[in-house]
Amino acid sequence: MSDTTIDINALGEKIVNVIKTIYDPEIPVDIYELGLIYDVFVNEDYDVKILMTLTTPNCPVAETLPLEVEEKVKSLKDVKDAEVEITFDPPWTQDLMSEEAKLELGML
Repeated sequence: MSDTTIDINALGEKIVNVIKTIYDPEIPVDIYELGLIYDVFVNEDYDVKILMTLTTPNCPVAETLPLEVEEKVKSLKDVKDAEVEITFDPPWTQDLMSEEAKLELGML
C-alpha cells in the first residue's frame, strides 16, 4: 500500500461530514439527518456519486441544493469529481428522518 492510497471508508466519512453542513432552508435540520441522501458512492478514481432526493418534487431549492452538495463535496481535497443524481424513487417521507432530526423537530 503506497502513501498516496486514500482510504475509501475514511473518505466516505468525510463526505458525509461535509453533507451534514448543508441544511434545508425551510427545516432547521441538515439534509443527511433529514434522510435526503440515499447513497454515496466512491470509485477507485475518487469520483463521487451521490443519490439524493428532495422533500417534494416542487421543492423551492430543487435547482440549488444539488449544486451546493456537489460543490461542497468537490471541495474535499481527496475527491476528484462529484455528481449528484436526484431521484424520487422511493419518495421522501418523514420515516426517512433520523431520530436526531425527529427530536430536533419535536416529533418524538
